[in-house]
Amino acid sequence: MRQTWRWFGPHDETSVDDMRQAGVEGVVTALHQIPTGEVWSVEDIRQRQNLIARMKDGSPSDLAWEVVESLPVSESIKKQTGDWRTHIANYKQSLANLRDCGIETICYNFMPVLDWTRTDLAFKVSHGGTCMRFDLIDFAAFDIHILKRRNAAASFDTEVVEAAAERFAGMDEARRLELTRNVTGGLPGSTESLTIDDVAQHLAEYDLIDADKLRSNYIAFLEEVVPVAEKLGMRLCCHPDDPPFPLLGLPRIMSTGEDFAAILQAVDSPASGLTLCSGSLGARPDNDLAALMRTFGPRVHFLHLRNVARESTGVPASFHEAEHLGGSTDMVAFIAEIVREESRRKAEGRSDHQIPMRPDHGQRIVDDLGRQGQPGYPIIGRLKGLAELRGVMTALSHPLVRYEQ
Repeated sequence: MRQTWRWFGPHDETSVDDMRQAGVEGVVTALHQIPTGEVWSVEDIRQRQNLIARMKDGSPSDLAWEVVESLPVSESIKKQTGDWRTHIANYKQSLANLRDCGIETICYNFMPVLDWTRTDLAFKVSHGGTCMRFDLIDFAAFDIHILKRRNAAASFDTEVVEAAAERFAGMDEARRLELTRNVTGGLPGSTESLTIDDVAQHLAEYDLIDADKLRSNYIAFLEEVVPVAEKLGMRLCCHPDDPPFPLLGLPRIMSTGEDFAAILQAVDSPASGLTLCSGSLGARPDNDLAALMRTFGPRVHFLHLRNVARESTGVPASFHEAEHLGGSTDMVAFIAEIVREESRRKAEGRSDHQIPMRPDHGQRIVDDLGRQGQPGYPIIGRLKGLAELRGVMTALSHPLVRYEQ
């Protein structure tokens, strides 16, 4: 695996020097300042590349921008409304501009409205550190009592509805505002966020869009952009739903192996693939990460290695971000399948036999607790995770370890 690190740009509390000292081999970043749907210009791309290429003292960093995360897909494209055709044309142009700058791997997602969702950004764990958490009761309280979505209670079991009413009644105004900000905050690094009114408007526009329609719109998007990516020699890789179950009555179409198979078969091209995120997918007990890697390995273009601890059975369920080798996913078994897939690719002569990975998320520990960094991306927590993952990768890649092909 090629070890990379997510960087949010010049305002990130983690510097290029820090990434270099962490021993990573490449950088994952995006032009978050450009509004979704607009073109990423060559000038803006090269400016970010130049920042990555130099350390504070001006010396070469020996790092480069290797993976885009994310080139976002607009809500207009997902719903096929408004300027969606213009946005697709702009997406194609951004791909061409990225390829002109030497970047080949593009991560994106097709989650409607909220993208990722957490209810607590600083949940205290037993050792005194903090992590992000999705609490089903808190989310139901938001949905039913803050957002006041029509028929929201019907989306939850009776026990959850009753617990949510009690939870909401016990919240002061500050916690209600915090919960709203946490749920509607948008993607990490994004400068765009939603108000309650924005969310309500989007939900109304999704009233006539079920899972089949959203999947059809997604396939239509892929039919437009995948031929461009294939011609350019690029790899598009869709991030799974986070969490991988329906929220707010919205459809989810990238949550399970069945979902992946439907999309990959509909637009069958090596340029269209997956970002296999063990944390997102691990929030469902029926997602076996090692099995998913065995099944879809040839089309996995990017890896997010993190772990979550499911707090109850069933779907949906509460969960929190665990240590990278803890939680509910067998990370060693998952990495073993990745190493096996890379060995197979190398034997086939594939130029992309080394799959880029990054240590995703992390718990806030030690000095992280005094920093106000991007939620989910503490420097020390990720360094700890990377060290643990690197140890597993090194052991499983040792010549003494043999795999049946």
